[in-house]
Amino acid sequence: MTDITRRAVLGAAGLGAAGTALSWKRLTGLDIPGRGADQLNIAINGTAQDAAANQGLIDAFSALHPDIKVRIVPIQGADWSDFFAKILTLVAAGTPPDVVMVATEGTQLFAERLAHPLDEFVMRDKEEMREFFEDVHPSLIEAFMYQGNLFQLPLSWNAANMYFSSKAMERAGLDYPREDWTWDDFQGHLRQMRKASTGTFRPFFWTNRLWGGVVPWLYSNDTSFLKPSRYAGGEWLWQQFYPGEKGRSGGYRWAEPNADDPKVLESFEFLQELVAENLGSSPVQGGGNELVSRFGSGVIGMTPSGGYWVHGLNQAGMKRDDYDVAFFPKGRTQQHQFGTAGYAIMRASKRKDAAWEWLKFCVSNQGMGIAQKNPDSNSARRSHNTKLYKDTGPAHWKVFYETLDRYPTTAPVPAPPQEAAVETALIKNVLGAVTGSRSNVKRALATLQRDLELAMKES
Repeated sequence: MTDITRRAVLGAAGLGAAGTALSWKRLTGLDIPGRGADQLNIAINGTAQDAAANQGLIDAFSALHPDIKVRIVPIQGADWSDFFAKILTLVAAGTPPDVVMVATEGTQLFAERLAHPLDEFVMRDKEEMREFFEDVHPSLIEAFMYQGNLFQLPLSWNAANMYFSSKAMERAGLDYPREDWTWDDFQGHLRQMRKASTGTFRPFFWTNRLWGGVVPWLYSNDTSFLKPSRYAGGEWLWQQFYPGEKGRSGGYRWAEPNADDPKVLESFEFLQELVAENLGSSPVQGGGNELVSRFGSGVIGMTPSGGYWVHGLNQAGMKRDDYDVAFFPKGRTQQHQFGTAGYAIMRASKRKDAAWEWLKFCVSNQGMGIAQKNPDSNSARRSHNTKLYKDTGPAHWKVFYETLDRYPTTAPVPAPPQEAAVETALIKNVLGAVTGSRSNVKRALATLQRDLELAMKES
């Protein structure tokens, strides 16, 4: 969606999840959908301008469903925790929206407390939905499964791939990386970039946040800061729409802290070494929006990002051959991390059938074509993703969707129902772990393990 693309999702989430989903804030009258209005209220994390940008989508939907009135309700949150807290407040006040745009960070919170499973609707309209599932990678679907039920349909998504400046690569005498390049290869590239450059140039720049921060390094080293497992169930969906798929589940489960895993230590020590050698920046907290201008001006060699960056770089004046994108470098594995977003139907809604029609339309070819015209996020639909990037993306734009095809273990960022508290614990301890001496790493990870244990106990 143009209002909540993955770029917007990450920009909001990266502003700093300082509170938890229970840090209530008072709403103004502008936040509250009309009481008793005979309309479908769709809540997005955005402004009135963001809501107005959806008018074409509403008009097209209304042409097909003239009996369903739709209103986009913009609810501004300083971050996703703030947005979710406001939704919880609306529920408590008895004025919940019918549908909410939710990113991976909130999927399990909503599934646990707020959202209605889509199973009955999907199976009722299975023949109509079959074309959608055939066009969407199963990893994106599994990310929206929880305890065997499906709670959202993916619209947009992004994995953390590695962007690099073509000028910096050429200056250092480097070729495009091999598909299976390693952490050692990556470090060697950074050393050559630094040797060939002067001034304020930084070979590697990264941010301190859940998506695109330390997590892709953990995933590519066959670990995570939360121990991953899977829920049973989901056969109703996999057998119906992905009969050839093996090993799919009822959704991801992150129930135990894992910061004391030796592979987590190894990953953090690698990043600490990059910072100590002045090959990489100290991780900056924030959404990383300033990266577009810095990368565009040539002072950054490489940085993790997703397909959402293409539109921003184009707007910044970069040409297609000024930069490129590659798979994330390999540690023990080449598993990538991703985040996705889609609409959830609220459990409290009295208009669930109408809400389902909205969801179906938004994931249709027509709906996606109206909602997303720019390459500002990967589309969940493989066919639509090709249309977005073939004329505007860098030379290796196919890497975006091929991340799922080549590396089927690629998984969503760890986001249990306590995600806000978990992300706060992670962000709080990353900087101390990777700056200063190597002895800091173990101490910081011990603190992270303790903080995660406390976070996971939150209701």
